[in-house]
Amino acid sequence: MAEDAWRRFVEAVRGGDRPPFPRHWEAFLSAYGRLAAEGAPPAWWPDAATRDGAHLTSLMREVGVEDYPALHRWSVANRDELWRKVLPRLGIVFEEPPDVILDLEDGVEKPRWLPGARLDITRSCFTAPPDRKAILFTREDAGEPEAWTYGQLEALVDRFARGLRQSGLSPGDGVALYMPMTPECVAAYLGTVRAGCRVVSVADSFSAAELAKRMEIGKARAVVTVHAYRRGGREITLYPRVRAALDGLGGAAHAIVVGPDGLEAGDVAWEDLLSSRESGEGFVASPDHVTNVLFSSGTTGTPKAIPWTALTPLKCGMDAHFHHDVHPEDVVCWPTNIGWMMGPWLIYASLLNDATMALYEGAPAGDRFARFVREAKVSMLGVVPSLVRSWRANEAVGPGAWEGVRVFSSTGEASNPEDYLWLMSLADYRAPVVEYLGGTEIGGGHITGTVVQPSSPAAFTTPALGIDVALLDEEGRVISGEGEGELYLVPPALGLSQSLLNADHHATYYQGCPSGPGGEILRRHGDQMARLPGGCYRALGRADDTMNLGGIKVSSVELERVVNDHPAVYESAAVGVPAPGGGAERLVVFVVAEHAVDRAALRDELQKAIAATLNPLFRVHDVEVVEALPRTASNKIVRRQLRTRYAG
Repeated sequence: MAEDAWRRFVEAVRGGDRPPFPRHWEAFLSAYGRLAAEGAPPAWWPDAATRDGAHLTSLMREVGVEDYPALHRWSVANRDELWRKVLPRLGIVFEEPPDVILDLEDGVEKPRWLPGARLDITRSCFTAPPDRKAILFTREDAGEPEAWTYGQLEALVDRFARGLRQSGLSPGDGVALYMPMTPECVAAYLGTVRAGCRVVSVADSFSAAELAKRMEIGKARAVVTVHAYRRGGREITLYPRVRAALDGLGGAAHAIVVGPDGLEAGDVAWEDLLSSRESGEGFVASPDHVTNVLFSSGTTGTPKAIPWTALTPLKCGMDAHFHHDVHPEDVVCWPTNIGWMMGPWLIYASLLNDATMALYEGAPAGDRFARFVREAKVSMLGVVPSLVRSWRANEAVGPGAWEGVRVFSSTGEASNPEDYLWLMSLADYRAPVVEYLGGTEIGGGHITGTVVQPSSPAAFTTPALGIDVALLDEEGRVISGEGEGELYLVPPALGLSQSLLNADHHATYYQGCPSGPGGEILRRHGDQMARLPGGCYRALGRADDTMNLGGIKVSSVELERVVNDHPAVYESAAVGVPAPGGGAERLVVFVVAEHAVDRAALRDELQKAIAATLNPLFRVHDVEVVEALPRTASNKIVRRQLRTRYAG
């Protein structure tokens, strides 16, 4: 059998026979033949110890089902009972318990989860013993990892919350975080929430203008930053950018700065803020109290402001608990930023499960990060496909280097099967890759993998617990078997957003959606998926005009606004095109030119403009000069046609 041939190869690798990776890929293709290209053949199977020790197996025993598909069916048929079991597992602390778990009186678009409850969600992050390690961290220019305990972290969270109150901030005020993922960033995040304020998350790769825009939308009265830090051997200076943003806001906010002295009038040093002696408890509120504002690009050119409430962390914690099988003894590492949902996700996924998070300040693409994974004894490692591709291309990680990792997870982009078989080889095929797809407006994943099902590189095995999905073709018909289409969500599900700060929530997610297979209300999310032979899924990218560049969502309109400012450009269309064989989307810009242009020179100039105005992580793969852009009868650009044309 095909599986037997691959199992024999894996056993030889685990026994110490580690040939160069091309032979791994050849063995995989040889074992599975056509199925390797058309389906999702397993490269990893759960052993008895993994299966028996998994949180999912424990839940299956509780509810009396035999396998994961039956558990998923139970979870969407009994959403209230699912969460009745999840809350004590995550150690959620209530000042006042909820009256019920789920109230659907106002319909599935506006469910009331845990009505009547009162809580400070940060209290639930510190139920572990105070001497347990909460954070392991290092910098790319530092030595062995340092540790903070749960007790040390909570003490700093308290001091930061008191400092905010002493400085005049009140519950509901916004506090922007514009800094790398460091222990201070985690303390500032949780301290802001504990003070009753809302975190306004902004990635530190954004320009001063983009920072100011997000602070204004989030009504931030302060911004926490670092003076500078090192990444990829270069010093990244943030404070001047922050000052430029604050000047643009006309003095409506001030900075709290980690780092050297030399601050401008009105700004506050980190240590000075922590010197407050004010006492007080955490802010206790209803579950719908907004704790965090994150941004996801829409199709209007304005960043879409998505509020997270005190409920959203429960979704983060549950996905980590069941789908990533995080236990208290685990060390969880995911190179990310507080400006993107995986930053807050990492905080809650780790602390609500009494685990340890591992933070690396710097560029994770080199061998120093690989050494940190070993030194910190990381057992659950999150990645994005572009990072995996970089590790592989640069030979930053050697065969069998990460034997201690028991679960990989991947999100942010469509992944490549060959790259992900290589990733699995780094742990000698002892760890699955849990593909994890969702979004900021979900608080986690809607389609994912598990540790109790076989794992195939770059394939999803299941919808997430508590979320039902429907795959529809372009005519709105349900695809019941194999096929490609757009994946819709079937509400309600805890974690799904119910409002936007600067857009019509119903119009964004529900208006114009077809009905589900049983007449259900559906919610769009914009992911194109393929259901493969055997029932697994593969991501095909975005269905709308939003693309994912380097793990960051950005709308075509935002990019085109910058491109159209170039004097040689009459109009443009920006599209994300999948890489051949899968992998991260590539940015291709179609341009109608004012006059004859040199394509290579234009690409370089547009790259500089996009990097300076939007984000230096956005890379222009190609520029196509065309006579006209395809449009609908209502004059809308048909970007999908351009995407298909270029890919062909």
